[in-house]
Amino acid sequence: MPKGTGTRPSAERVREALAGSVQATGGLDGARVLDLWAGTGALGLELASRGASSAVFVERDRTALAALRANVTVFQEAAGPQLTVVAADVLTVAPRLAGPFDIVVADPPYDLPGADVTAVLRALAAARVLAQHADLIVERSTRSGEVAWPEPLTGIRTKRYGDTLLCYGRAP
Repeated sequence: MPKGTGTRPSAERVREALAGSVQATGGLDGARVLDLWAGTGALGLELASRGASSAVFVERDRTALAALRANVTVFQEAAGPQLTVVAADVLTVAPRLAGPFDIVVADPPYDLPGADVTAVLRALAAARVLAQHADLIVERSTRSGEVAWPEPLTGIRTKRYGDTLLCYGRAP
């Protein structure tokens, strides 16, 4: 975990709930994961530890990147999934990603406007990096509100954990 307040880790119970919900549908075994605003990589690493075959982590903050790279190195030494760190701005990286991804997890800064989150989701769909029926899970603050899912993505459900929302969506 990097020092300072720039990175807000997902709570353990939120990570477990997210991974458990994906695992319960059978969609995790061999899945290709994209972790946006990855921070320390906690969400993507949780999914990789439960059966995903690969994960791509996108982060731009240098302090968070150092922690992310260290966590990925430790995890790769102990496990087998292919893990890749991309040092880039999530808002512009979608066209350069090599998909398709079966699961996308995103933990944007709580103060990031919802319109920016929606723009990233729209860019992912337009770049055709989402697998058919890909699951998308966005972590937001209750103060930030639910995700506005752009077409062709559809919202499935929202679960609340204290002041955290997990917003679930799906690609067509």
